[in-house]
Amino acid sequence: MKRSLLIISTLLGSVTTQEAALGQSASAVAANEVRVIRTMADGWEFHLGDPIAAPAPDANWQQVKVPHSWNRIGLYNEGTAAAKTITRKVDQTQGVGWYRLTLPANILPRNKRLWLQFDAASRTAEVWLNGQKLGDHAGGFSRFRFDATSAYRSGQDNLLLVKVDNREPETTGVKPTLPLAGDFFVHGGLYRPVSAVITNDAHFAMLDHGGSGVYARTLTIQDGKAKIAVNVRMNNDGARSMRGRMTIRLVDRDGRDVARQENAVRIKARSGQEATAQIDVENPHLWQGVDDPYLYTMIAELRDAKGALLDSVEQAFGIRTMRLDDNQGFFLNEKPYRLHGVGLHQDSGNAGWALSDAEIEKMVSTIREMGANSIRLTHYQHGQTVHDLADRMGLILWDEIPLVTTWTIKPEEKEAPKAVLDNARQQLVELIRQNYNHPSVAVWGIANEVDFGPNRPGFIGKPVSEVPDPRGLLAELNGLAKMEDAGRPTALANCCEDNGMEGVPDVSGITDALGINRYMGWYYGKVGDFSAVLDAQHRKHASQPLALTEYGAGGATSQHSDDPEGGPIDPSGRAQPEEYQAWLHERVWPQIASKPYLWASWLWNSFDFATKVRKEGDSVDINTKGLATYDGAIRKDAWWYYRVNWSAKPAVQIAGKRYVQRAYGVTDIKIYSNAAETELLLNGRSLGMRRDCAFATCVWPAVRLDAGDNRLEARARFAEGMLSDTARWQLDDDVANAFRIDSGAILAAKAKAHFGSDAFFMGGRADTADTRKNRWAPIQPSVIEGTDARDIMATFRTGDFRYVVPAKPGQYMVVLHFVEPSLAAGKRTFDVEINGKTVLSGFDVASAAGGALKAVDRAFPAVAGKDGIAIAFKPRMGDAIVSAIEILPAAGKR
Repeated sequence: MKRSLLIISTLLGSVTTQEAALGQSASAVAANEVRVIRTMADGWEFHLGDPIAAPAPDANWQQVKVPHSWNRIGLYNEGTAAAKTITRKVDQTQGVGWYRLTLPANILPRNKRLWLQFDAASRTAEVWLNGQKLGDHAGGFSRFRFDATSAYRSGQDNLLLVKVDNREPETTGVKPTLPLAGDFFVHGGLYRPVSAVITNDAHFAMLDHGGSGVYARTLTIQDGKAKIAVNVRMNNDGARSMRGRMTIRLVDRDGRDVARQENAVRIKARSGQEATAQIDVENPHLWQGVDDPYLYTMIAELRDAKGALLDSVEQAFGIRTMRLDDNQGFFLNEKPYRLHGVGLHQDSGNAGWALSDAEIEKMVSTIREMGANSIRLTHYQHGQTVHDLADRMGLILWDEIPLVTTWTIKPEEKEAPKAVLDNARQQLVELIRQNYNHPSVAVWGIANEVDFGPNRPGFIGKPVSEVPDPRGLLAELNGLAKMEDAGRPTALANCCEDNGMEGVPDVSGITDALGINRYMGWYYGKVGDFSAVLDAQHRKHASQPLALTEYGAGGATSQHSDDPEGGPIDPSGRAQPEEYQAWLHERVWPQIASKPYLWASWLWNSFDFATKVRKEGDSVDINTKGLATYDGAIRKDAWWYYRVNWSAKPAVQIAGKRYVQRAYGVTDIKIYSNAAETELLLNGRSLGMRRDCAFATCVWPAVRLDAGDNRLEARARFAEGMLSDTARWQLDDDVANAFRIDSGAILAAKAKAHFGSDAFFMGGRADTADTRKNRWAPIQPSVIEGTDARDIMATFRTGDFRYVVPAKPGQYMVVLHFVEPSLAAGKRTFDVEINGKTVLSGFDVASAAGGALKAVDRAFPAVAGKDGIAIAFKPRMGDAIVSAIEILPAAGKR
């Protein structure tokens, strides 16, 4: 206690009055203003760390504006286009931060009450006013309020002091605060707005878990009438009983009352009361999602016995019904309404979590422009701004609490400890009450990926009997959500059921609806497996509506592949070319679109986001699965794929724009276009039309580029007029007529000569001589003798395969590069044919090179006909193998 008092005394320090922080003073409050909300953005001072350790505390405080966070996480590689727009330095500090603000002496009129409202403080907060502790809050995502009336001192400055702490729960020494784990970084700070709210003694509930105190939902819509139920919580903090009336009004866009109900109320002194109302709306204008997101204004008024207005709360309200069906999916106002959208984290490259309303609107607008009609708000409660935007834009939301992966602290705990359960319950109630009135909210999510079982970090290899079971916790939370809101379904997202993992708990059947996170083609399985996996899950959970809650792949905008199938992807490492991400989505979405029983699908993710567990693609501490970069400046090819598939608005976009310095003179050209006809031009020459392309993806195969500059133009005619898109590619002289293939590589390694990634192959499989303990461990490069191009030689294509390389007719030298990765001489032999003629018979790489991990090459003259040059690798013993192929004009140099 003495230490706490010393900290507070130190922090009081000497600060100057910041009248501007609250803007309008109390003397300027009009007589008829019954509830005044003043946003406190300016005048704050901030100190990171324990001020007692600072010899001169005041010298260590900095002026800041709120919203504010001291953290900024994640970097793209220097020199990449994605890195250019991120200017703020990285700060990964997880610790204690202090904020202080002087409130003016005259903001609180007599006989009024002062409330301090924090829209979020991460991850925990303690609040004092004039040295009097108002309270604390555990949870970094929800709004909370404190009654500051008794602590406020009229006629003098008032010092507000806030301590926030974003350390990991096990290091804070306080009760566990969700999330306990997760593939995202928990930023620290007052990262959403802080406000002072002034009310009368009688008011709608201010301490109702951050909610408005007024909660409305549409009961039925039938026979041209909507029935709306309203539940109201009120308080009287005065010393006398209050008699009066409560009125609920529904007002249309033209300001007309379309429904109204008035109830008599009596609230005893210093107590609260609940009241209910039902209003009927004739011929209601329905909230119809993105097609017509019509909003009324619901106004709740509290008046005294003489009719004087004591308090008023206004909020947007949409009249709609929603339901889920096991086989037919999602219904909005009793009509099928298929949901397709994205997951969203609340950070950006420069602002971190301290996003302005304008920045949030830009993010949501980017999502809507893509054609999404839904957002999964992950993996925690998002603020009111994004909910308000969803209401206005017609986007349908999945809301969830931060129960992610882990729910225990100590290894011996088999169930969630009481502290975790209490915090989960608190955050769930806050989520529901603060977002109850939003027509955009469809479901309450109670957990994400808590079904790892013995595959969960800290329990790998342990018997199932020693692994914590989440099902009791989930059942508790599901019951609480149904008690708080009987009108919306509950849901959770699993990761691991039927996914090749042992001992996974079955968490299905607990909630009303089930979401599955699946990453075939990325972390496991094949991209073509989605259809079978979805069907199997639907059969297994036939009575539970099913959604695909995550799918996707990483995409680095500075990495490019000539063939996304040319080599293994590295989901936890560096090889994550943009082309692979687009290729995967192009193959997954048609499978998803064919499943009418899915009530929703959300790809992962809308934007790249911060995490401290990844070094992937062209970034550090960034998850690259976003369809746009961390700050939204670059829209990846996959974004445009969904843009032309999900939106009817005209669009045409050339894929592969950022792959400028081309490795091969022959390539497929892909254009995303939702036009009936699309034309491609190369340096002014028309390459023909494509009509009604499947899933709006038009391909011109095997286009031969010009040496030097290549200007591509795509043209598409729409009813609104002609749209076009352009790109410029460069084909240098040394690759204009040569082909240098890094076999087995999805990304070509750097070498003295310009190699392309593996391409022009049929059959076989890609592999590498390098090793790693598991997919998360770093790659261990093998030492390869006899070459100065180790990285080129390390990958290879193996099996029974062939290449058909589209070289122009003429004479060439074919150079084949080999490395035996592991076998001894005599264990692998194969033949090689060029244009049908055997040039190597029973070739043994280890024997020719003098052992494994030693490079050897063979060169042969060849003539290219109209179909180019064909090279076949045919096994005799074991698999055939090749590490690289060079096809050089006869007069050229190797």
